[in-house]
Amino acid sequence: MSTEQNKSIVRRWIEEGWNKGNVAVVDQFYTPDVVQHDPGSPAPVTSSAALKQYVSVFLTATPDLHFEIDDLIAEGDKVAWRFTSRGTQTGPLMNLPPTGKSSIVTGMVFFRLTDGKIAEVWVNIDNLGLLQQLGVIPVMA
Repeated sequence: MSTEQNKSIVRRWIEEGWNKGNVAVVDQFYTPDVVQHDPGSPAPVTSSAALKQYVSVFLTATPDLHFEIDDLIAEGDKVAWRFTSRGTQTGPLMNLPPTGKSSIVTGMVFFRLTDGKIAEVWVNIDNLGLLQQLGVIPVMA
């Protein structure tokens, strides 16, 4: 597939999966054995079923979660996405009770696609900034 086609697949995943909260589209955009490398993940993601659970955790905790596409760059079989996300934590997030606080979080995700589907993902999110904005970790002066 071309780099433009790969970018289109990732863009559609962001809009339909994350921003519209439609976890069912994971099967449309990801391989069944997708692997996600995310040091902040509460559990390994090594399948599309595990990815649905991962996404559901964040969408349940932050129902108004919205991702902006700050950059979307492709080369070969990889697509890089730099984002800014916004949302309010009104539900439990892993072991954190709802805080009712809003946050703005930045991050980057790299996708590797094969045969028109996302097969591997590398995630780097500002988890420290998120936890500080939720009031879980104090902000250092």
